[in-house]
Amino acid sequence: MIWEAENYPDYRMFVAAAEAAGVRLVTVYARQFTNDMIDDAMDRLEDTRLPRDEQQALEMRLREMRGYTGFTCQIELSFDLAPRVYLFDLRTEWFDDLNEMLDRIDDASDQEDDDPGAPLGGGGYYSKN
Repeated sequence: MIWEAENYPDYRMFVAAAEAAGVRLVTVYARQFTNDMIDDAMDRLEDTRLPRDEQQALEMRLREMRGYTGFTCQIELSFDLAPRVYLFDLRTEWFDDLNEMLDRIDDASDQEDDDPGAPLGGGGYYSKN
């Protein structure tokens, strides 16, 4: 079950809930923002056929995000209380922005795959048999 961090952003409430339930182990995970995340997004962006102005806007925003390299972008706390796992997930706004951009890029890539006019098999040849 995912903790409603938007309504209850204080992790101490989550930890207090774990303690009240008798949980003895809470797992902590912190994700550091890396240039690899930006590089991956840029590579995926190159493979789309987004309009040029939209692609340039995304590239510019991705370049701006390099300033966050080394910062913590996500923190997760979790505990197991059979049969469920409880999760507190907190992300920065700019990391959410990156994920939204990746969704947009992926959607544009999916649309290309669904193009009915695209040749099958990549060769452009087909049989009328």
